[in-house]
Amino acid sequence: MKETAILGGGCFWCTEGVFKALQGVHSVVPGYCGGHVEHPTYEQVCGKQTGHIEVVKVEFDPSVISYRDLLEVFFLTHDPTTPDRQGADQGPQYASAIFCQNDEQRRQAFEVIEEIKSQFDAPIVTHVLDSSTFWEAEAYHHDYFARNPEQAYCQMVIAPKLKTFYQRFQDLLVKS
Repeated sequence: MKETAILGGGCFWCTEGVFKALQGVHSVVPGYCGGHVEHPTYEQVCGKQTGHIEVVKVEFDPSVISYRDLLEVFFLTHDPTTPDRQGADQGPQYASAIFCQNDEQRRQAFEVIEEIKSQFDAPIVTHVLDSSTFWEAEAYHHDYFARNPEQAYCQMVIAPKLKTFYQRFQDLLVKS
């Protein structure tokens, strides 16, 4: 049985690499969610007028990895305290957001936020939102880091984030 989580933690190139490395994750697809434009393009979303957030759609097996585990990884691999920003990436498309697929996901999201908020120096500003239409990103965004490891953004932003993630969550990683 598969479940779906839709999470926005800044640039989807970063979040895709994180979630793909987890046991029990069947697929991770970058896309856009939460806005008012149908079939948005990357350029439109970056134009900051669509209301969409860059997200990843994570299909996972809850008998292998729990939604709670996904949320803990989510919160500890991006900065949930900066509104509409992750590092140098700024704009509403980089908001921290959870698109809850059901009431149980909503309950767990608020529970995890309450449990981890003391680990941060500023309030958590992650949006906990209702499910919304997921629009898959253009093909060139899929597996971006894996296909472009030498690109400057990948070297300066994604690679260090993944290194920290691999060290912190060794017990949840896919075994090679």
